[in-house]
Order: sequence, then C-alpha cells, then structure tokens
Amino acid sequence: MKILKIILTILIIFAIYFIAVPFFIVQSGKYKIYTNPENILQYNVAIVFGAGLTPDRKPNTMLRDRLDSVSKLYYDDKIQKILLSGDNSSPYHNEPQAMYEYLLYEHDIKAEDLVRDYAGLRTYDTCARAKNIWGVEKALLISQGYHLSRAIFTCQNLGIESTGYSATKYNYLGEEYYKMREILALHKSVLDLYILHPEYVKGKVELDLIEPTE
Repeated sequence: MKILKIILTILIIFAIYFIAVPFFIVQSGKYKIYTNPENILQYNVAIVFGAGLTPDRKPNTMLRDRLDSVSKLYYDDKIQKILLSGDNSSPYHNEPQAMYEYLLYEHDIKAEDLVRDYAGLRTYDTCARAKNIWGVEKALLISQGYHLSRAIFTCQNLGIESTGYSATKYNYLGEEYYKMREILALHKSVLDLYILHPEYVKGKVELDLIEPTE
C-alpha cells in the first residue's frame, strides 16, 4: 500500500509538471505576441522560421503566410532586415533559399535586406545561431500563433529580447496535429535550455544584422 501511494504521488507530480510547463510558457508568451501590425514598434531584425516546402520546392501554405506577413511589416517600415532560417539538410530541401526567392521575386524586397541561415534545423538552432553568429540582441519573431510562445521562450533564454507576430491566417490542414506536437516540443525546449544544451551548427561571426548605432 505504501509503495502504491508513492507511485501515485509520483504520477500526480509528473502529470502536474506535464501540464504546468506548457501552460506557463504559452501564457507568458501570449503577452508578447502581436496580432495587429499597427501596434508593432520598429525592429531592426525580424526572424522568419522555416515551415516546410511543397513538392516543387516552394514555400508551403504556412511558410507563405509567414513570408507574406513579414513582407507587409517590411513595407510598413516596422522592420529593416529579415533573417530567413530553415532546413537545408539535403540538396532537395532548401528552405532559406526558397524563402529568399519568394521575398525577392514575389515581393520585391531588396536582396541586401534578406539574410539566409541555412542551418536553422529547429527553433533552438535558429535562436542560438541568430544570437551567436549574427549578434542579434532584439528581434520580432514571425511564425504561426501555436509556435510563437515556444519560439519567444527559446530565443529569450538564449539572449535575444523577443516578441512575436502571428502569421496565422486561418485553420491549416494538420494544424491540430502540430498543436498536439507542440506540447512535447515545449518540454523538449525546457530540457534543451536548462539541461541538455545541444550542439548546433556554428560558424564565423557575420555582420549583416548588426544594429546600427545612433
């Protein structure tokens, strides 16, 4: 009976932890997410996270909405530079280049204002590389709403003062799956930030996104 009580207590503690951690991260992130672009202050850098490509290697629906959103912010003078971070793990899947070409040719954004990060394999890598390679101190993060709280939490803990802008336009195909997966991803982000400190692809310091001094 005593062993059963101990097991039950452990299970209750685990259940509380499993629920409380995502709840805290999501709730704290909500206060740092813009949904109305008119309320956004001016940022030097916006970071766009990769979200996948279509079979013909074009941005998928989610990613296209992120890119359309960042384009609007760019032309509204809310941001100056755009860091495009995504997966380039195979010759047939190059998210940063697809994002670059979409903004360059579909939205006529200046090439010098677009910076490609070819090793943003996941949110942690994107934030770590933005901080340690490009020296980003403050950024507006562009993603769908379900992902933004984790992105803000991760970038904040890696030294980037972060807020987010939700690029959600409607309900996406498979969105419920992504939201469920996000619960586990939130726990993984806590492990990565406080315990595992995983390796990521490092590189020489770049000056493309250094914020100009007054």
